[in-house]
This record gives sequence, C-alpha cells and structure tokens, in this order.
Amino acid sequence: MELEVEVVYALPGRVDEVRLRVAAGASLLDAVRASGVLERHPDLREPLKLGVFGEAKRPESAARPGDRIEIYRPLAADPKEARRRRAGRPRK
Repeated sequence: MELEVEVVYALPGRVDEVRLRVAAGASLLDAVRASGVLERHPDLREPLKLGVFGEAKRPESAARPGDRIEIYRPLAADPKEARRRRAGRPRK
C-alpha cells in the first residue's frame, strides 16, 4: 500500500513543492529523500528540521496520508538577539 504526501521547501521568493507516493510505513525523512529536494538543494544537510502542517516532527516519524512535510531552514538570526538590537535603536 502507498500513501500520497507533499514535501515543501520554502526559499526566499520561491517554493520547491513535490507531491509523491511513498510506501506505507515510510518516515518523513524517507519521503524527503524520495522527493529529490536534497539533490536540488545541496545546501540542505542532515539532520534536517522537519514539520507537518507547521508542527515540528522528528524525521523518523511515520508519514501519514495527505501529510504536508515541511523542511525548515535555519534562522538567519536568533530571535531574542534580533529583538534586543531593534529595541536598542532609536525610533524614527
């Protein structure tokens, strides 16, 4: 039995989105590998941070029918540090 999932990797200005079928029992990471996203984006390195519909999941979690598997990019800056910098700037 197979299940259909979607793998999504958002980049600034564009989205790499792939619908595919994977074997029942496949992990989220198995689906990402099968999607070809890792080959198209060699900057992505394992361990990947993944989620399903905005909720963080472990890469070894089982994929379920209809899952939208999201690959999360590393943050450009620590949110707390960015807020401190903004708070220290004079207002216009």
